[in-house]
Amino acid sequence: MTAAGTLETALSIAGSDPTGGAGLQADLQVFRALGVHGAAVVTALTVQDSRKVHRVLPVFPSVVLDQLRVLLRDLAPRAVKVGMLANDDVVRNVILGLMELEDAVPVVVDPVLLASDGTPLLERRAWPSLRDLVSRAALVTPNLPEAEALAERDVSTRAATEDAARFLVRELGAGAALVKGGHRDGAPDDLLAVRAGDAVELEWLPGERIDIDSVHGTGCALSSAIAALLARGEPLRRAVAGGRVFVSEAIRRSAPASRAGSGGGARFLVYP
Repeated sequence: MTAAGTLETALSIAGSDPTGGAGLQADLQVFRALGVHGAAVVTALTVQDSRKVHRVLPVFPSVVLDQLRVLLRDLAPRAVKVGMLANDDVVRNVILGLMELEDAVPVVVDPVLLASDGTPLLERRAWPSLRDLVSRAALVTPNLPEAEALAERDVSTRAATEDAARFLVRELGAGAALVKGGHRDGAPDDLLAVRAGDAVELEWLPGERIDIDSVHGTGCALSSAIAALLARGEPLRRAVAGGRVFVSEAIRRSAPASRAGSGGGARFLVYP
């Protein structure tokens, strides 16, 4: 909240998750927990429960663009988080809509390709457009499979991950990349790559594997937490550090919802 008593606004552009554990609904919960007003543009409806995604229904691309343009003419978000986009036409219309955003407003792109159950959440032909969107991002937050797909190179070793992170910044044009290490065996260290003039600065961020059953929505929560902290005026590195701590604590607090996850054992984040 500013000195004048107004709330800063963060905007989520993402798909709907009816369980509330991920997607647009989770983004709004994170924004509120971190003290910013959450605005939202929906890109897709999903039919899903706590076990799997049963169906994905993209919103008409022109409606996505209309939502975004009308909203940006009314509100002035201090940061934007982009999540699930479903298909190529939606990606292209989000790029068009973001052209009306002030250049100084940071955009955090979470390049959602697959659900945790393996269901595609972005059609393959949209990947080139997603790379175009990454060039607009202050930060892109792929997990290891997403980084491999975006950079079109192996990420099986730390050295290879560093090469992919440099590619995301130097070649695709992101201001920074946070490559999440949760899919790697051993310590789930993340790699932060930040543009510094003509160079790319790399920093490995130590991670801790928390011994808890599958938790729903951690990737969405991290990118939206970083966006919320950026909206509050935090610099990028501090927002990344704060977002990681916020999500780690939410994982430790996580719990199954009543009667949820019959067969899936899904846990939901509980935000500090």
